Amino acid sequence: MCASLEEILQKEKVMIIDGSMSTALEALGADLNNSLWTASVLKNQPQLVRQVHYDYFKAGTDCGITCSYQATIPGLMKAGCSEEEAEELITRSVTLFKEARDQWWNEEGRNSGRPYPLCLAGIGPYGAYLADGSEYTGNYSMDHDKLWNFHYRRMELLHRAGSDILLIETQPALQEALIAAEIAESLGADYWISFSCLNGAQTCAHDSVRKCAEALSKDHPRLKMIGINCTKPEYIVSLIGELKKGTDLPVGVYPNSGEIYDPVTKTWTSTETGMNFGAYAFTYMTAGANAVGGCCTTACEHIRQVADARKKYIQAGRPKRIL
Repeated sequence: MCASLEEILQKEKVMIIDGSMSTALEALGADLNNSLWTASVLKNQPQLVRQVHYDYFKAGTDCGITCSYQATIPGLMKAGCSEEEAEELITRSVTLFKEARDQWWNEEGRNSGRPYPLCLAGIGPYGAYLADGSEYTGNYSMDHDKLWNFHYRRMELLHRAGSDILLIETQPALQEALIAAEIAESLGADYWISFSCLNGAQTCAHDSVRKCAEALSKDHPRLKMIGINCTKPEYIVSLIGELKKGTDLPVGVYPNSGEIYDPVTKTWTSTETGMNFGAYAFTYMTAGANAVGGCCTTACEHIRQVADARKKYIQAGRPKRIL
């Protein structure tokens, strides 16, 4: 029943990723104004996490991201969990995804002709644990052993829980991404690395996106995809081009809907770009993106727009633009 990433890309041409967990949880009434952010809901209202996944499956996603971005062992323990409880909550993020997936599959997915969705285990950078917005700057210690010890157990738990791919996301710096890749390779886990970027060519820590792609493409046999997330939608076409200059791996992109984040107030400010999310998604596909979805402030409506954009893209003969 489980399709591989390669099989989904072969069948669907462009894989649809889900949207924001936080925006969807808040729409269901969850209070995320705490250091654990979405991870707090794993403990207090797990049924809401399950509902979010289910709603995204109905909206058209071919894969979804677990509610584990900010679920770290030290973060959960700081919030009062024992180490055992923290590990159980991290594992629970995969369990909830699989429960929602099976419910949707049994109700409509099996007879829809759509693929059985992939479980992407969301793994945020060290900066996410700091809860101060530093995942958008990379302004924190990049000591190898410190980061290895921080990431290893969570990645091991998510892999053992049955996720299909470890999604090492919102990475501001190549150095941390390489450490996480090293861990994934040691676990024998398939993985995907996604960077957060400050413009059309650089990560948030000012690393060249093209050089990131070149570095990760060497000696990382289990790396299945590389991409961009939590970035302004208007930068994505340029970033796809930069990635493709550095790698032959599939490229996955899931930007924000266009709002600007203030890490001090922890709020988003709307901006007017003149394009809806579906129109942006179409341009990403013509630029060569193999997977498209949404990150912060996106919801089911944005994902439905992406699904519609894919239909138009395929009906148009999968046109390609020159970057």
